[in-house]
Amino acid sequence: MTATIIDGVAVSRATRATWKERVDALRARGITPGLAVIIVGDNPASRVYVRNKARACGEMGMHSEIHEYPEDARSEDVMARIAALNADQAVHGILVQLPLPPQFRVSDVLEAISVDKDVDGFHLRNLGGLVTGDVVFPPCTPHGVMALLDHYGIPLRGADAVVVGRSNIVGKPQALMLLARDATVSICTSRTRDLAAYTRNADVLVVAVGRPRMVTGDMVKPGAAVIDVGINRLPDGSLTGDVDFDSVSRVAGHLTPVPGGVGPMTITMLLANTVLAAERFSDGRARQPAAH
Repeated sequence: MTATIIDGVAVSRATRATWKERVDALRARGITPGLAVIIVGDNPASRVYVRNKARACGEMGMHSEIHEYPEDARSEDVMARIAALNADQAVHGILVQLPLPPQFRVSDVLEAISVDKDVDGFHLRNLGGLVTGDVVFPPCTPHGVMALLDHYGIPLRGADAVVVGRSNIVGKPQALMLLARDATVSICTSRTRDLAAYTRNADVLVVAVGRPRMVTGDMVKPGAAVIDVGINRLPDGSLTGDVDFDSVSRVAGHLTPVPGGVGPMTITMLLANTVLAAERFSDGRARQPAAH
């Protein structure tokens, strides 16, 4: 068996084309969806991500702005900037690039962002909405994973799904999204005893632990859909995922590559959430300036 490779670049391109139509409709009404990104410090990977987000906004005809702070920035200054952006009606989405330096309490920063502008989906209101079925802005990476599964027609109702990883950014919200689609979900971690006993039973396997090539072909159910969220840089500078692509591709039914799988969809769903935030603002569904 050779897995069907899930092309995140192609799906991202098609998805953005659909959302671009909604951007054009808003612009025709005099509203340009706007995304503000705050970045603190000089983390090279973070700077690449921020540049990619700004470029994607430009390609969609959206407004973007980047607010940069030095590594030793005061938490109060960043919080003041968030408050100003909450009140700025030209800004519909606010994103604080993670990780933050140690002087910041990350939860306080994320909670300071208006719920109506939380396009990263990390506010407690949106995370809690995943539990109650009332989420407005789903976290972008797991939202992108769901879009890939849907695009390739991977059945979820009644499927056995295993999520390896328990982060608030991917693992936990991913499990809740799969559960909402009537999958039977198990959450594992890098410390799960006999991890393979779980992964071998998974019809859908999502791996997001940050360990290079941790999941190998002998740990995968034949024909399973395997989604590799990990991205790891090896000593030679090359990138690899949390899944051993070569061995798993000979067993799985569908498999995402790294790079070119989940990554493009993360930014795409960020753009989608920002457009949705602008639509909510234009329709009066969002509070402006929005309450925290």
